[in-house]
Amino acid sequence: MKFSIIIPAHNESARIGACLASIAAAAAAYPGHVEVIVVLNRCTDATDAIAVQHGALIVHDDRRNLAMIRNTGARHARGDMLVTIDADSIMSHNMLSEIDRALSTGRYIGGGVPIVPERFSAGIILSGLLILSLLPWGMSAGLFWCYRRDFEAIGGFNEQWRIAEDVDFAKRLKAHGRMQHKRFGTLWRTRITTSCRKFDHFGDWFLMVRPRILWRALHGIDDGLGDTMFYDFKH
Repeated sequence: MKFSIIIPAHNESARIGACLASIAAAAAAYPGHVEVIVVLNRCTDATDAIAVQHGALIVHDDRRNLAMIRNTGARHARGDMLVTIDADSIMSHNMLSEIDRALSTGRYIGGGVPIVPERFSAGIILSGLLILSLLPWGMSAGLFWCYRRDFEAIGGFNEQWRIAEDVDFAKRLKAHGRMQHKRFGTLWRTRITTSCRKFDHFGDWFLMVRPRILWRALHGIDDGLGDTMFYDFKH
């Protein structure tokens, strides 16, 4: 197996079909070499049925911790390359071929991709710029890609982090790459389009008027914020 794509999902029936369809389009160049693993988390809707219809492998993890949920998916992976994406995002059709190209050069440890919101507003644009300004230089997120061996070498996602576990993962993957003289890359010819449901719910300016939320999130230390933003969030 070449690729394992891991998707955590908590009541994602409204979104996951589009995510899985985008993966199928990207996987067309690799018939029989792409598996999709959907990690169901406390789902009470039709997420599991939709995932099965798209041929995904279903596993379960009901813990309120995205790092644990993602790691559960990775433990079931058979692919040489791991890709993580959220159920409310869709990948560009060239995503897997670009990941394959980058990793096959031997110059990259892995990396992220550009993120495009499904809609734009002044508040969303400024929030995006604020988030970028707080991330370490050269780091991207949204969708992560790397060899499974490197994922395992750094211990996967840090299960002590209940929020912003992806930022912590990127930092550690980048540091692991430096030791091997490899780069953490951004696949600029790809993108994911992700939902704006947090902005729809909290308001387009909520990060700008409450910037401390970002500081708390990026330090992964606030259980209450994790509950509000993810584990108790009503889709």
